[in-house]
Amino acid sequence: MSTNAGVAGLELQGVIKRFGEVTVVQEMNLRVRQGEFVVLLGESGCGKSTTLRMVAGLETVTQGRIFIAGRDVTDVPPKQRNIAMVFQNYALYPHMDVAENMSFALRLAGTPKAEIERRVQEAARILNMGHLLQRKPKELSGGQRQRVAIGRSIVREPEVFLFDEPLSNLDAKLRGHMRAELAVLHQRLGKTTVYVTHDQVEAMTLASRIVIFDKGLIQQVGTPQEVFNRPANLFVAGFIGTPTMNLLPATVRADGGLEGEGFVLPAPSTAGLVAGTAVVAGVRPQALRIADGAAAALRIRVAMVEYLGTESVLVGHLDQFPATRLTAVVPGHRTDLVGSTVPLTADPADLHVFERSTGHNYAA
Repeated sequence: MSTNAGVAGLELQGVIKRFGEVTVVQEMNLRVRQGEFVVLLGESGCGKSTTLRMVAGLETVTQGRIFIAGRDVTDVPPKQRNIAMVFQNYALYPHMDVAENMSFALRLAGTPKAEIERRVQEAARILNMGHLLQRKPKELSGGQRQRVAIGRSIVREPEVFLFDEPLSNLDAKLRGHMRAELAVLHQRLGKTTVYVTHDQVEAMTLASRIVIFDKGLIQQVGTPQEVFNRPANLFVAGFIGTPTMNLLPATVRADGGLEGEGFVLPAPSTAGLVAGTAVVAGVRPQALRIADGAAAALRIRVAMVEYLGTESVLVGHLDQFPATRLTAVVPGHRTDLVGSTVPLTADPADLHVFERSTGHNYAA
């Protein structure tokens, strides 16, 4: 990690991007600390890749300023920004071997041969691919090609690494392997990294902090634990977590509990709730557990069970209220519950309460 704690690795100040009359990135302020691994997370079309391309200089900024290591690069050409970008498409030259692909930009810049050799060998050592240096891209697997693309970035020794959905083309098993490699790589290099993805598993496992986007706006910035345990609003609550959080319209009772059609949840730990207020109660499927009948806060009519080996996902609806879908995660193999009504409860500390009008989390 850099010892210069006073200077951000990357900073966006009031950045806006418009294409004609359409605003795709609304006023954005973001400070990424030196050596931090920040993930931009959101659905397709939310503005995260456009933000990354503005940082790289591949898109112009409509309004605002971008700083890399304290230097204003808003109007600086991409090649002078001291960044390296890894795309979803590996973009390797098929006629060049791995070493030549990795060193191409250095050779183009006139870097001395001895320095090129040193950087290529060091990158190959870090990525455990020294035995692949003489192979052509067609002789490599998808994961190996992606490592070459990452190695091509490493040899440039940039201030900031930019990753644009680099694992999207890989199968599930290889994605898991490459996630681990990227985490180890970041620990070794300690470089400021900005990583774009729509995959929340990648975000939760890789990020120092996650920046959650929706319609060009930042909805929340926080550690994986913060965005999961304290979602700022209904959008974040419904976006983060698998299965997604159960969201149930409710009204605050005089005793502080939350009452809706077919359920009464205990009073949450959130303070300041006024009786009669219309809210949305949120409870993660993992927070629900099978209860004794008398202690049940709600009852689910189970339509389907997804058995995952160590746990089962119960999918159904509130008993007597088929329009209200509900999901719960319980231990063990519970396909025997299909078609039955199951009593569930949750601890008050695990309940979330959102303003129904604004979506804001009362605890945020």
